[in-house]
Amino acid sequence: MLNTYFRVIVGTMVLLSVVLTYYVDQNWMWFTVFIGVNLIQSAFTKWCLLETILVKLGVKKGGASCSVK
Repeated sequence: MLNTYFRVIVGTMVLLSVVLTYYVDQNWMWFTVFIGVNLIQSAFTKWCLLETILVKLGVKKGGASCSVK
C-alpha cells in the first residue's frame, strides 16, 4: 500500500510542478528538479522523507503494487 501512495503523491507533485511552470512561472521547474534529486538520493540511501511521513500517518508497509493477488 505504501508503494501505491508514494507513486500517486510523487506523480501528482511532478504533474503539478509542470502545470505551475507552464502557467505561473518558470522557477516552478526547480520543484520538479527537487523531486527528481530526492528520488535519486533515496535510491542510494534507501531513505525517503515522504515514506517516513506516510508510515507515521499509518500507511502500512509491504505489498508491492504490481503483485498478483
